[in-house]
Amino acid sequence: MKIFKLQILSLICFIFMFLPPKLPAQTEFKKNKTESKLKNFSVSAIYQNGYVFPTNDFVRGINAENDKIRYFQTFSFQFTKQTLGKELWEQLFNYPQYGLGVYLANFHNPEEIGLPIAAFGYFTAPFHRWKYVSLNYEFGLGVAFNWKKYSPANTYNIAIGAKKTAYIDLGIKSEIKISDQLTADLGFSLSHFSNGKLKVPNFGFNTIAPKIGVKYSFNSKSEEFIKQEIPEFKKCNELFFSFFGGAKNLLYENLPVNIQEKYEGVYFPVFGIATTFNRLMNYKSKIGFGGDINYDGSVNSQVAVDNGEYIVSNTSLADKFQISAFLSYTLVVNKVSVIIQPSFYVYRKKFKNPSPEFYQRIGINYNIYKNLYVGLNLRAFKLSISDFIEWNIGYRLNWRKSN
Repeated sequence: MKIFKLQILSLICFIFMFLPPKLPAQTEFKKNKTESKLKNFSVSAIYQNGYVFPTNDFVRGINAENDKIRYFQTFSFQFTKQTLGKELWEQLFNYPQYGLGVYLANFHNPEEIGLPIAAFGYFTAPFHRWKYVSLNYEFGLGVAFNWKKYSPANTYNIAIGAKKTAYIDLGIKSEIKISDQLTADLGFSLSHFSNGKLKVPNFGFNTIAPKIGVKYSFNSKSEEFIKQEIPEFKKCNELFFSFFGGAKNLLYENLPVNIQEKYEGVYFPVFGIATTFNRLMNYKSKIGFGGDINYDGSVNSQVAVDNGEYIVSNTSLADKFQISAFLSYTLVVNKVSVIIQPSFYVYRKKFKNPSPEFYQRIGINYNIYKNLYVGLNLRAFKLSISDFIEWNIGYRLNWRKSN
């Protein structure tokens, strides 16, 4: 009891030492200095409890538990910067926020799925902002790990074939200001987990969930946005050239190989070049069209077995080349470009079990130096099934400017 009383007394003394009614000048100076460093930054805690779409047999109940995977819950923590309009793009996007986050998920089947953790970057901006409320769209992209992948000891999990996957999140939320430093978040988001067929099986997880959160701002004053005159945009044209490469993984379960080889499968190279003609419509958007030629090593592949290991036989090189055409839309956010390209094959040789002729490409590029870009694209079909990931490097050439 004496020890307990002493602890209480010590705690009271601590509070009075560090939280006096009026801070001394030196302490006030340190407080202001710390606040200045963290000005326009905030931290958030968010909770979600939602639904898992039944997009594959594992989720539909063909698993060790013999039970459907319907629901999941998550906790996420974010560190955010509020832009104020010091650069023109910040004003153009209505003073967005961006930052880093950590995501912890539970699909209520840790034995087969694990407890995935994701680290991600995200961007959120208002559709419209009122005095105390804003309606925002948001986008998150990162890497998720700590999965229990498909393996000889986990044969039902056809959703996740690797220990790491991409994490993609799209959502809408409302930010409700409680005070200058506290904000409540209410909204919902769609999330997708996939490794882009770097390792099969890769049916992935797709989820939807409402979200509730609270955000604490380190700035004790309301934001003061900078508004500058926007120069007139002069529409112009560009050509964008890129080279891309990647890999595809295929399993051959019926071939008599050792167990390790069977679950590792065979990797095939994919690579190609693409050219896009864009019309720059304004500071944020480009529209255009283009084409690409790519080599897919898995096309008409012939695989044999020798001493329990896979042996890939040489096939015609010409059979593996494919030509595509596409339309293109690009959203430009400062140095980051998000591309969406509905595409279709205009030439390819016939082969067994081909993917659909119409496919989709979505990607992100980053401007590293002048007109030089690096990025990655996901090539998919049926709007949900990954074909392969394209790691790319590209160069932008101004073609012709209009008066």
